Amino acid sequence: MDIRVGDVLVMKKPHPCGSNQLNVLRIGMDFRLQCQGCGHEFMSPRLKIEKRVKKIIRDQETITP
Repeated sequence: MDIRVGDVLVMKKPHPCGSNQLNVLRIGMDFRLQCQGCGHEFMSPRLKIEKRVKKIIRDQETITP
């Protein structure tokens, strides 16, 4: 899956604050993500995130995996 720094990930399940959109801050074995709703930053394994992505929003493009 082609995920880049700066992309917005729309997830299948929402973050506890209610927002389901996350900004990608860092990529590698783990992703560093920031919730667009509450601003909380967290790290999560790549495999876990790739399974839960519904849509990728990238500078006027929308990519559905």
